[in-house]
Amino acid sequence: MEIIDSFSEEFEFLSNFFPSKITDTSGNTYPTVEYYFQAMKTFDPEKRKLIAAAPTPGQAKRLGRMVELREDWEDVKNDVMRLALWQKFSKPDLRKMLLDTGDAELIEGNWWHDTYWGVCNGEGENHLGKLLMEIRKDIKELNI
Repeated sequence: MEIIDSFSEEFEFLSNFFPSKITDTSGNTYPTVEYYFQAMKTFDPEKRKLIAAAPTPGQAKRLGRMVELREDWEDVKNDVMRLALWQKFSKPDLRKMLLDTGDAELIEGNWWHDTYWGVCNGEGENHLGKLLMEIRKDIKELNI
C-alpha cells in the first residue's frame, strides 16, 4: 500500500495551512482549515476575528493557543476538524486531488511533535490523516 507521510510539495493540499476558505455558522470566513480550527477553540467573537485576521496560518495557530478554551473543546475538536475538512474538500478541485490519492494511507508526518493530529518520529495517533481517509472514503461511496 502506498503511504503519503508528508503533507508538503505535491501533497501540500492535504495540509490545514493550504488556502481554502472555510465559513463558520455565523458567516465568518477563514483563509484555511487551520484558521477555522483555531478560532473554534473559543466562543469569543472578538478572539475569532483576531484569529481570522492573523497574517499567516502559523500566527493563527499561535493565537489559538492563547485563547481560553471552550469547556467542551476536548469533546468537539475532532468534529470541528471533520466539518472543516468536509467544507474544504467540497471544492471540486480539492476533492479531485484528494480522490487522486487513491487508497494511499495518509499520515500527517511532522517534526513539531504533534502526536495527536499527526505522527512524529514514528509516534502518534494521526487523527488528521484518519479524518482525511474517512472523508475520501465517504466521497467515493457517495459518488460526489
